[in-house]
Amino acid sequence: MCRNIKLLFNFDPPATTDEVQASSLQFVRKLSGMNKPSKANEEAFQLAVERVAAAAQEMLNSLVTNAPARDREIETARARERSALRYGRA
Repeated sequence: MCRNIKLLFNFDPPATTDEVQASSLQFVRKLSGMNKPSKANEEAFQLAVERVAAAAQEMLNSLVTNAPARDREIETARARERSALRYGRA
């Protein structure tokens, strides 16, 4: 359920609002236990996603580091290697 909750800090180029939004949606889904809320809960669910996204974006904007920026392609390749070791190659 949480595949889109991934590292977003210290990338060049920085994380997009779409990436922050996707991570926020997955986080709220995990907390609520709902993949898709009922009509009665839809407004509260969407408000939670918006607030989590805003807080996440604010945090990402305020973090500082001296480390060099990460490369998305290298990080993706590393994740694939870890997955292959963990689950075996298809």
